Amino acid sequence: MTGVISEICIDSVEGAIAAEQAGANRVELCANLLEGGTTPSLGLMETTIARTKLPVQVMIRPRGGDFLYSDIEIEAMLRDIAAAKAARAGGVVFGCLAADGRIDAKLTERLIAAARPLSVTFHRAFDVARDPVEALQTLIGFGIDRLLTSGQEPSVLEGAPLIRRLIELAAGRLIVMPGGGITVRNVARIIQETGASEIHFAALSESPSGMIHRNPNVFMGGELRPAEYARLVTTKAAIRSVLDAAG
Repeated sequence: MTGVISEICIDSVEGAIAAEQAGANRVELCANLLEGGTTPSLGLMETTIARTKLPVQVMIRPRGGDFLYSDIEIEAMLRDIAAAKAARAGGVVFGCLAADGRIDAKLTERLIAAARPLSVTFHRAFDVARDPVEALQTLIGFGIDRLLTSGQEPSVLEGAPLIRRLIELAAGRLIVMPGGGITVRNVARIIQETGASEIHFAALSESPSGMIHRNPNVFMGGELRPAEYARLVTTKAAIRSVLDAAG
């Protein structure tokens, strides 16, 4: 994919290997993709970094839900950043807002200072910020390397006009990276309509469990739950199809 950098959102070591084999440029490692991604375990972090040559961006998010964090959660985030640095991650990914919907400036600066010299990406907490232009200018002022956004819409296709505007306003001072709903069918259009130099997407396919004995009456989650005997896994073929479609 000439000239456009691809970052693949993954939740497994196998996903990182598939991304490398498919020709992706970078991965974002998360747990709990159904919640939008949370911090992966130290074991998953270290094993992924050991098994791929790709830069691994580690999600720093202690839980799902909103992006207003308590002092205890902040302590955990700082420890997770330290763990990512010790594991030789390529970067970290986080986002934090104040109760009024603005970027939490004090906390963001604190997390950036803890993360350096690693690359820092501000994630889609941006998409629920009250004023996207104000939030962008705040992040530029902090020296953030990259902003992941769907353009404050459910998907990048709907958010493409704002993403293009953000890229123009950023003027190279940070990278605005579209992410959220990029597929083989729309990736070329997203690149064309936004002018993005980097894209972020997941490439998941259902993989059945190897279990022969199955108990269909017992579930490990709540009412909204994935199937116990199937998993969504990142595959080389799914990544390659998006990259090929991008042109």
